[in-house]
Amino acid sequence: MKNDGFTLRKRLRSFRYAFHGIQLLIRHEHNAWIHCFAAVCVVTAGCLTGLSVMEWIAVIFAIGMVLAAEAVNSSIEALADLVSPDYNEAIKRTKDLAAGAVLILAIAAAIVGLLIFIPKFLN
Repeated sequence: MKNDGFTLRKRLRSFRYAFHGIQLLIRHEHNAWIHCFAAVCVVTAGCLTGLSVMEWIAVIFAIGMVLAAEAVNSSIEALADLVSPDYNEAIKRTKDLAAGAVLILAIAAAIVGLLIFIPKFLN
């Protein structure tokens, strides 16, 4: 790619592309819907239980990491399907690894949620 240097217009355009990517994720990726639903539930629970600033930081990072991983996974799957529309063992392995990364982060986010919310619900 040719690098013509920094301009404000290019930076603003890159943000537009990024927001379009978020829109694509939320509109078209079914697993992202599940993550968004979980995020809304967690944020609602956080508002109701009065999370501390540090707890909010942990929750926001957990939500952000899962959604970002889902976006990367979705982009890998889309590219892999374009490159190899027929069954290919290497493509399957790549897609499975990407999906596994999302699952690892989702499990970690769930553990963070449990560590934060179980004590609040027990009190």
